Amino acid sequence: MVYCVMLGGSSLFACVPGSTISVIQGRPVMVEVDVAGGLPCLEVVGMADTALRESKHRVRSALRNSGFHIPSRRITVSLAPAAVHKEGSQLDAAIALGILAASGEIPVNERLGEYCYLGELALDGSLRPVRGALTMALSARESGMMGVVVPAQNSHEVSFLEGMHVLTAGTLLDLAGFVKGACLPVPKQIEPRGSSGPRHLDLSEIRGQAAAKRALEVAAAGGHNLLLVGTPGSGKSMLARAVPSILPVLSFQESVAVTRIHGVAGVLPEGSGLVRDPPFRAPHHTVTSAALMGGGTSPSPGEITLAHRGVLFLDELPEFSPSVLNALRQPLEEGQAVIVRSKGTYVFPCRFLLVAAMNPCKCGWFTDDFNQCTCTESARRQYVSRVSGPLFDRIDLHLEVGRVKAEELGEATGEESAAVRARVRCARDRQNDRFRGMALAVNGEMSPKDIGSLLSFSSKARRLALDAYTRMNLSARGYYRVLKVSATIADLCSSPRIEEEHVAEALAYRQRGGV
Repeated sequence: MVYCVMLGGSSLFACVPGSTISVIQGRPVMVEVDVAGGLPCLEVVGMADTALRESKHRVRSALRNSGFHIPSRRITVSLAPAAVHKEGSQLDAAIALGILAASGEIPVNERLGEYCYLGELALDGSLRPVRGALTMALSARESGMMGVVVPAQNSHEVSFLEGMHVLTAGTLLDLAGFVKGACLPVPKQIEPRGSSGPRHLDLSEIRGQAAAKRALEVAAAGGHNLLLVGTPGSGKSMLARAVPSILPVLSFQESVAVTRIHGVAGVLPEGSGLVRDPPFRAPHHTVTSAALMGGGTSPSPGEITLAHRGVLFLDELPEFSPSVLNALRQPLEEGQAVIVRSKGTYVFPCRFLLVAAMNPCKCGWFTDDFNQCTCTESARRQYVSRVSGPLFDRIDLHLEVGRVKAEELGEATGEESAAVRARVRCARDRQNDRFRGMALAVNGEMSPKDIGSLLSFSSKARRLALDAYTRMNLSARGYYRVLKVSATIADLCSSPRIEEEHVAEALAYRQRGGV
């Protein structure tokens, strides 16, 4: 590849690799710089957004304040491919190096052309961190780059990368020195940290609710959606916020996927490496469809994508807009959100565990033994009907959470989350063996074809499930979801096949108690 060449004796042309982000994927960008005669100016072309168009002001000041000479000539910066929209400030470093190379301030060599340079420039020439460094670094590796240079503050995000040189820099002078032959530090690998947010509750902190805790264990083991229905103060939110504490840590591939998404969205914890704890997202019920699903003029990840391989908690489920709830139906079924815009179709991954909580009526006391419900039957039905039947049908476990008894409040600390997580991990290991070589992670992701080919049922279990299909008026989707929950219960019991008692427990979770 030609990185720098004289054109017509008076014009000098240079190329420096960079990268940008398209939705949640990295896209290589070649920064082409031409220094030619004419009125002094610096122009950036190539479908750049506002942040990129303003880079010429940042780059000018950074070059001047770093002690470099800016030629008083016409400088044209082209971002190729020109037909692709580009956004962000991560190309500042590559633009500055391209100007330095085209004006003869730094040499043109392999270091300039075989490394991808990322970073936003401050006016004093220092490098600032950018969003999505991991995504763009992976894109550079896939495109055959020898290495990538990122701002020092992004080092934690890319420290684990293999198969390419990963270096960090603090200033524009560091980058120029590297091109000239100096060395740059290699980021140190650090211990993985969890996702941002408050500390997750431990199950031992929740008194009573043995049935609900069992349902949480089944949901976590198989990736099954869960609905908690109960009166105010019964502990629904506490139970939901304890779910992440019983989920196993993410696999390496899952960690990379989650870290990429959170890096692009700008919610990656500062100073953390790979995110190993499953994320937990709890949007308020006033959330819009675009904020939940993803979208915008330049589509960005929504809450369901930020919850990928983790938990999405929807408290006060009927208070959400019906249009927002109905938008969840496709992602829950397919594990991805498809956003269609005039510029194209965008696909966001969203394999998450849905945990929802709701009151049985508007006032909340319909099933309570001590408080009088003030709702009419019509008002109660209207309140519950805000959650559509098809969405209810996509929730595997329906559980009524009752009032905690007085004697349970004084009980000693119950089973800790660590013990439950160990059982969940064993069940997940059985599922990993079952799905070896397949693009499946948990039982909740199986299709009807997978159920038929991968699961073994006793004759009594099969007969009970078929009988319940008619007796409970289940939909075909509901029937197969019962079978998947049965498989998870069998995995928790280390049973080689699904027995009648496993199906019976799964059917008990299918009862829509309280609603």
